[in-house]
Amino acid sequence: MGPIEAGSGALFITLEGIEGSGKTTQMGFVADFLQARGLACTLTREPGGTPLGARIRALLLDPANHHMAPTTELLLYFADRAQHLHQVVRPALEAGQAVICDRYVDATLAYQGAARGLGPERLRWLHDLLLDGLMPDLTLLFDLDPATGLTRARRDLERGGRPAGEARFENEDLEFHRRVRDGYLDLARREPGRFRRLDAARPPEGVQAQIARVLTEFLAGHPRPVRDPHPSQP
Repeated sequence: MGPIEAGSGALFITLEGIEGSGKTTQMGFVADFLQARGLACTLTREPGGTPLGARIRALLLDPANHHMAPTTELLLYFADRAQHLHQVVRPALEAGQAVICDRYVDATLAYQGAARGLGPERLRWLHDLLLDGLMPDLTLLFDLDPATGLTRARRDLERGGRPAGEARFENEDLEFHRRVRDGYLDLARREPGRFRRLDAARPPEGVQAQIARVLTEFLAGHPRPVRDPHPSQP
């Protein structure tokens, strides 16, 4: 499938950040904000945005797989993303919807490229080769000190907010998560037109105020037609 047609009215927004940054919690707010402005939304995530992807997610996040080779990890993420784009993201964009995705290729660049040391060049090459280089229109980066984020994430696991079977990355040491954050900040520096950094250390309502400001400014500068999901037939 080729690139999404320009001017289709589609909008692709991704939420990125280290463990415990609160991005998943804010997805609903992003959707409500856009829907209040007449945009139909599809909410999804990586890994696990499709039934097949859910099985890949179980492999990737299972703490029992702590000996997984970095290249194996990388290819599983690309397999998940290929199915996700084919089954969810591209169809929604082609229907003129706003797709809000919890993690996308920037997560791969930060976690596998920076933290695992695989480097960004080959990852970008694979993304272009296998996935037509589809990139978001806007990326919200929920930035947070890694020690704080890891404490939040582990507390959430202890309280049952996330399954214990999805704790493989929470089990990584603090230095790993520092490399992830550094990877994200480097991406944001390289693409300031796409990234918007949010202070994720603020209370939830403070984070939402930042999101609302960013989305208001972005939509004002990127007017897009809102498609009728049930157009009348000629």
